[in-house]
Amino acid sequence: MKLNWGKSIVVAFALFMGFILYFVFKVQSNPKYDNELVVEEYYKHDANYNDELAKIQNAADLKEKPQITISNQGVVITYPKSFSANEIKGKVSLYRPSAKKLDFEFPIQLSNSIMLIPKADFAGGNWDLTLSWNYKGKDYISKQKLYI
Repeated sequence: MKLNWGKSIVVAFALFMGFILYFVFKVQSNPKYDNELVVEEYYKHDANYNDELAKIQNAADLKEKPQITISNQGVVITYPKSFSANEIKGKVSLYRPSAKKLDFEFPIQLSNSIMLIPKADFAGGNWDLTLSWNYKGKDYISKQKLYI
């Protein structure tokens, strides 16, 4: 059988497609590569997206905003002194984009307008911190990306 340019291109294209499909099936079938969703119930999440945007805008409109910093001890969340610490209620959510198993959240517990999340609670890498709180009947959300 004589191999000409047309047949060579078809064979090369078929081999390339087989190569790509092999890796697609390998990744999809291997539990090592976890293909998880960012949000479990994204339809319900998106239904409340306008409310979330309003809370983000409330936080942006504040003259004095909570400060989120990284120190040797961990992540420090500092509320302005003008806020009464005992009137702040809410939660801190930490989302790890690369591994859902590392996500965690806990209630806001302030000591002198400061909250510390110990560095031992974090695995090194990228984190998305969402601070959701209520102060005097108004809801706020602040988001920040961290690298620890």
